Amino acid sequence: MLTASALLLLATLTGYALLCAASPFGTCRKCRGLGYKTVLDRKGRPKRDKPCRRCKSHGKRLRVGRRLHNHSRAIHRAGTR
Repeated sequence: MLTASALLLLATLTGYALLCAASPFGTCRKCRGLGYKTVLDRKGRPKRDKPCRRCKSHGKRLRVGRRLHNHSRAIHRAGTR
């Protein structure tokens, strides 16, 4: 049972690492990739509102795994100079 759990965890982490390597940017969860916040007008129709502050109106954000990878590379680079 422990071996199966370890293999499942390893497969999940390997898959996420490959996803971060292949596609480092994911859609912004705050604006759902639109780049701006949507609100409803008085008639109930969606309307464009403020630009998204999280993704700075791009609709894409760097994934957490890729951010950790970049940070660890920067630490390694600074330590080996």
